[in-house]
Amino acid sequence: MKDRDRSKERIRVICDFTDTAVAVAADSAEWAVARLSHVLEQQGISVDSSGQPADDGNLGSGYKLKITITGAGSETAQKLLHSIGTGIDFKPDAAESFCILREPAEAAEVAQSIAAIAIIGADIRGLIYGVLELADRVQCSDEPLAALAEIESYREQPANRIRSISRSFCSEIEDKPWFYDKLFWEEYLTELATHRFNRLHLTLGISYDYGHDPNVQDNYFGFAYPFFVSVPGYGVRVRELPEGEAERNLAMLQYISHEAKLRGIHFQLGLWNHAYQMLDSPNELHTIEGVDEQNHAVYCRDALGLLLKLCPNIDGVTIRTHYEGGIPEPSHVFWNEVMKGITGCGREVEIDMHPKGVDSQMLEVALGTGMPVIVSPKFWAEHMGLPYHQAAIRARELPVATTERAELMGVTNTYRRFTRYGYADYLNENRQTGVLHRIWPGTQRVLLWGDPAMAAGYGRSGSFCDSLGVELCEPMSFKARKTSGTPGGRELYKDAGLQMEGHGWNKYLYTYRVWGRLNYNPDAAEDQWQRYLRHEFQGAGPDLGEALANASRILLLITTAHLPSASNNYFWPEMYNNLAIVDIGKQSETYFDTPAPHTFGAVSPLDTAIFYGINEFADDTVRGERRGKYSPLEVADRLSGLAEAAERHLAAAGTLVSDSAGATFRRWAVDIAAQAGIGRFFADKLRAGVAYAMFERTGNPQQLQAALQSYRSARSAWERVVAITKDVYRDDITFGYKPFMKGHWSDRLAGIDEDIAAMEQVYLKAAKDYEGSAPLETASAGALSGSAVLQRPLYNHVSPGTFRVGEPVELHLMLAGASIDVHVSLLYRHAHQAESYQTVTMQQSEGHYSAVIPGSYTDSSYPLIYFFELRNELGEAWLVPGLNADLSNQPYYHLRQQ
Repeated sequence: MKDRDRSKERIRVICDFTDTAVAVAADSAEWAVARLSHVLEQQGISVDSSGQPADDGNLGSGYKLKITITGAGSETAQKLLHSIGTGIDFKPDAAESFCILREPAEAAEVAQSIAAIAIIGADIRGLIYGVLELADRVQCSDEPLAALAEIESYREQPANRIRSISRSFCSEIEDKPWFYDKLFWEEYLTELATHRFNRLHLTLGISYDYGHDPNVQDNYFGFAYPFFVSVPGYGVRVRELPEGEAERNLAMLQYISHEAKLRGIHFQLGLWNHAYQMLDSPNELHTIEGVDEQNHAVYCRDALGLLLKLCPNIDGVTIRTHYEGGIPEPSHVFWNEVMKGITGCGREVEIDMHPKGVDSQMLEVALGTGMPVIVSPKFWAEHMGLPYHQAAIRARELPVATTERAELMGVTNTYRRFTRYGYADYLNENRQTGVLHRIWPGTQRVLLWGDPAMAAGYGRSGSFCDSLGVELCEPMSFKARKTSGTPGGRELYKDAGLQMEGHGWNKYLYTYRVWGRLNYNPDAAEDQWQRYLRHEFQGAGPDLGEALANASRILLLITTAHLPSASNNYFWPEMYNNLAIVDIGKQSETYFDTPAPHTFGAVSPLDTAIFYGINEFADDTVRGERRGKYSPLEVADRLSGLAEAAERHLAAAGTLVSDSAGATFRRWAVDIAAQAGIGRFFADKLRAGVAYAMFERTGNPQQLQAALQSYRSARSAWERVVAITKDVYRDDITFGYKPFMKGHWSDRLAGIDEDIAAMEQVYLKAAKDYEGSAPLETASAGALSGSAVLQRPLYNHVSPGTFRVGEPVELHLMLAGASIDVHVSLLYRHAHQAESYQTVTMQQSEGHYSAVIPGSYTDSSYPLIYFFELRNELGEAWLVPGLNADLSNQPYYHLRQQ
């Protein structure tokens, strides 16, 4: 079918760009039409785009399809919307929206079998998205004309104002090739625009955790300005930079930002480091000359201003203003001077502050520029969790009075400590800044990700409390960080048959597709990703998509429920460095922020309101005080279920492809199987951890025996991951120079074996001590089961959605089908992550429960968050609303001010 001769198939494209919103960006509109023409011509279809709206009734013969492309303000659009668009609820004033209309054919067109469709964009981005939607349908079809002609009228509009991708430059060796590659940028930016990303954040100066690491070597683009510009009046230069390289870098930055703007993509330049010298790092490969304490701020001011003038398509700058950006805290005076470079550039430039440690003074500095200001907190610490904002942060993140090195980090690590890993207190209803949530690259870096349910969940939570949206640190972010790069190191595969062209980014085409489209519209039609699966994998596509979807939930659930470290530099669940269950008195370097005694059982969940930690769960179980939070055993059961579903669908897909399946299928199959194995490993290790924690509390060696059995099963699962990835992936995949941020899955087996051996020694001693003793009491099987919960009563709760400041909020919950008494508590707090929950016992009458949030509490500038905890007389407890079957929902309710 793909080789069919289409030489006689022709399309007529009629463009009307008279709408003002489109006319001001006519070059972008013309680019989109040229892109559509290109993909049609690749399919052998001839495109005539010479027509004008006045020619509409005189198409001539030989055309199979007429496509009209226009902006919503044009006369052409008004006629079309009046005649055929009234039934699709298209709002021409909704930014970045578009509609595709199936036009009724005229009599002459019917006689010639000419189909007709129209694309109407509310603005230039909407028009681009509509045109690229047609191009994507063509690319994903063996019968492109039929795919276009059969389109039914529909419209789309964005749920989030910002859908951003962050691409980081971390290694001179590995990142210069893609930075200088114009063909890469053309393909990459086109892919982003096709899937409705509207922002690209090119991140510079993030190769190291500046202010922490004494081993800085590869600092290319670290202190970025002199790598691009020579500022008149300053003798600042990079000593080791070859002649002409700064000019080449500037030309590429101009090119990249222009190509982004051409595709309707906002270009954001990230300047994450402003330290010109790492005082504790004598081995920097690039030395900055001409900057000292006296001229540091004014040089940065003038360099930033010059860079913005020379690159007129830079739409915004992202700045790390806390101490890791190289400026000791408090730093308001320094940044007040630097930001004058933005105000002096002669145009509007968005200021995006990475808000770790940002206080009211820092906000005043940014707002004082008169430029649009946003803050971009981390969504789930430095990782990717389930698609909701954490209901509660770890105790370790709460404010403290003092810190080490207060002269360096006296703001971030004290009273603003809670700003490090979540939205903190930035969702104040009276805020003057936008809020964008950034997903940091800690959880999943290498293995393919793609789950429409999770992507849609993030699409819904992106606008939480009127936030602007979500920025994703894309796959392979931070690759070769901290001078760990090697020539060709972005090629992940040892197997030559699986190696990628194009710097490796195109392995993740499906990730970009589901993430971009479902952050644009969480309710998007599934054909938008199913068409890719059908085209790429034919009959195996649906099963392969389901397999990847289930596999893609595994690491996100692990991160949310079990977080040994908030730092992406230490916890990498995808290639997990084993944390010991048995306390042998040696703290792991890897998981320094796990609570004492720094063991597997001591690990905190990332969301402490929704999930139990292992030791916490064991303590409550022994006391008979089980709370409604998800236990580690319930998490284990969920992980096992996801792994089983992924493996089952992968096996079904395998029966529908030939033995000589292509490289893309093989890459998918390996990554799905590896993630399923990781899920089984963590499921069994969580079970082992719970059993060991119960042994520690009861002394019963039967619990210890169960722990060993589960741990050995976990090891077997990890062995399968090693077998799956061996000879497929490179032996050393580097995201840093320390052993736990590089290597291969096989490297991790030694740590697992060491811990099992330690547990076996504990068991031998415990069994000997227990021999002949009276039987010890243990917790009931039900209490230690992840899936033994009885039939829970159905509930009904209608959230009021809003509240009036200073007035009480009445909340009601109805239960139906409860065979025994149920005790219900209401938990609520402000959308302020440093605050604790208030707990109220709900009053009950014949299955109806009620409680009131008092007016004194609603007298606040923050939205409200609440959920319910239910307990019955059997000791069972659970949360409402809790998590749904695919883990994609928000497990609490929130209320906005009226």
